[in-house]
Amino acid sequence: MISEKNTLLGHIVESNGAEFVAQLISEDDGFIPELTIDGVSIRIGQIGSYLMVRQSGIYVLVIVESMWQEVDAEGKLIRMLRVNPLGEITAKGGFSRGVAHFPTTGAELHLVTAPTLSLLFSKYSEADFKVGKLSAFESVDVFIDPDAFFGRHAAILGQSGSGKSWSVTSFIQSTLRAMPNAHVIILDLHGEYGSKEWDPSTSPPFPADKVRCIKSSDLEIPYWLLTYEELIELLIDDDDPNASVQIAFLRGTLLELKRETNEHLDLGHITVDSPIYFPLETLLERFKFANETTADFGKTKTALTGKFDQLLVKLQSRLNDTRYDFLLRPKKRNSSESLAGLLRDFVGLGDQNAKVTVLDLSSVPFDVHPTVTAQIGRLAFEFNYWNPKCREFPIFLIAEEAHSYIPRATTVGHQGTRRSFERIAKAGRKYAVGLCVVSQRPNELSETVLSQCSTFVCLRITNPDDQAYVRALVPDAARGILEALTSLAQGEAIATGEGVPMPVRFRVTMPDPPPNAQDIEYAGMWARGPSDTDVEHIVDCWRRQRR
Repeated sequence: MISEKNTLLGHIVESNGAEFVAQLISEDDGFIPELTIDGVSIRIGQIGSYLMVRQSGIYVLVIVESMWQEVDAEGKLIRMLRVNPLGEITAKGGFSRGVAHFPTTGAELHLVTAPTLSLLFSKYSEADFKVGKLSAFESVDVFIDPDAFFGRHAAILGQSGSGKSWSVTSFIQSTLRAMPNAHVIILDLHGEYGSKEWDPSTSPPFPADKVRCIKSSDLEIPYWLLTYEELIELLIDDDDPNASVQIAFLRGTLLELKRETNEHLDLGHITVDSPIYFPLETLLERFKFANETTADFGKTKTALTGKFDQLLVKLQSRLNDTRYDFLLRPKKRNSSESLAGLLRDFVGLGDQNAKVTVLDLSSVPFDVHPTVTAQIGRLAFEFNYWNPKCREFPIFLIAEEAHSYIPRATTVGHQGTRRSFERIAKAGRKYAVGLCVVSQRPNELSETVLSQCSTFVCLRITNPDDQAYVRALVPDAARGILEALTSLAQGEAIATGEGVPMPVRFRVTMPDPPPNAQDIEYAGMWARGPSDTDVEHIVDCWRRQRR
C-alpha cells in the first residue's frame, strides 16, 4: 500500500494537460528543506526527483522540472514547484502511463518513499533484469523490461568517457545471469569486449564458457554473400560513363556463374541475390575477356571493347588490398555449403557454443567499417527472416560507435550499411531481431534507426546539438529530468521509454569484470613511463595491417 505518513509537501495551485504548479507548505507549517524517511535523506524539490499528487483516492506520479521562490503580498517567502505528470499509481502500487484523472487546485503534493518506488519496479523485477539503483534512493533497484529493451530496440547514448562501454557490459552481464540462453552479437570496433593478443592482461568481460570472440584476422564475410546491389556499390563507380553497360553485364555474368557452380544443389530458381558461391576469379576473367572483345552487347548493340577498364582497375585494387581479404579472399568459406557454418558461428552455435558473440573489428580500417558492418547486420536479419522458428530464437545485435557507419546524412559508401540497419530497425521486431545502437554523437546517427528505438539509456551529454536531438526523439520523457544530461556522473544514466515504468535516473551497476575501456593514465605514464618504444614494430604492424 502507498504510505502517506509525514509526506505532505504542499498543494497544487495550477493544473493543465502538460504540467502542474505546486506551492510548498511554509516554514510555519513545517517545511524543511530535507527530510529523513525510512533512513533515507531526501532533499525537497530536487530536480528529477519523484513526487505524488493525491486527490480523492487518485495518485498521480510526477517528476520535478523546476523550483523557484516568490514573495507574497505579506512579504513572506513561498516556494514553488513545476512538475510533469508521468502516470497514475494504484492503491496497491501498480503504475500505468498517462493520466486519466487530472488533479484540480488544492490537491495534495506528497513525497514518494522508497517502498513505493520499489513497488513501481516490481512489475519488471520478475525477469530479474536489474541494471542499477536509483540515484536518489540507493536502496531501490532499477529493473528494465527485457521484452521491450531487446525486442523493440534500444539506444545507449553518451559522450566519450560517460560510461557507455561499462553500461553495455553491465547490461550483458545482467542478461547472462537472468537469461542464460541469450543470443547476443556485439560489433566491437575498439576491442573493448574481447582479449587483445598484444596485451595478455586483457580478457573478455563475460564468462569464458559463454562468449566467443572472433578477431578480425579470423573474420570472413565472403563476397558471394553480397547482394547484387552491394556488388554494384563495391565494383562500379556511378560517375563511370560505362556504368550502365557494366551493371547489365555483371547481372548476366553473375547469374551464369551461380547456376554453373551450384548445379549439384538442385535449387531450381536462382537469382542474382541467391546466397550461393561463385568464383570471383572467373568473374574477373570474364570481365577481362569481354573488355577485349568487339562483340555486341545489349539492346543497342554496343561493343564491349574498353567498357570495363575502370571496373577492372577498381576490382584489381580491391583484390590487392589486404584489408578486403575478409571479403574477397576467404580461406574457409569457399563453397555454398559453408554458409551454414558461418551462420552458426555468428549466432553462437559453432564449435564453441556461446551466448555472446564478440566480433572484434578493432583491426579493420575505418574506411572498411561500412562494408563489414553492413554484411553483419544483413546476416543477422536474414538468419531469422528465413528461420521458421525465429520467435523461439531471438537475436540481439549491439552496434558500438553506430554513428560512424549508420550516419544520419546520406554519405557515399554508407548506403549499404544504412539500408541494412534501417531494415532491422523497421522490420526486425517481426522476426525476433533486436538492435541496440551505442553512440557518442546521436545527432549524427540515422534518424530512422533512432526513431524506432523504444528504450533510451542516456548518459552524460554536453553537446547542445546532441542534447536537443535526444530530447526530440525520446518518448514521454519529462523535460526536467533530461535537463540533467550535462550533470550526470560517470556511469549514471537517465532511462526513458517502454523499457522502464517511468523516466528514471539511476547508477548503472558496476560491471565485474569491466570492459577493456579504461582511460589512459597520462599523468602516470608521462611521469614514470618508458622513455622509448619499439617504432620498428609499429611500422611492421602498420604495413601488415595488424594490431
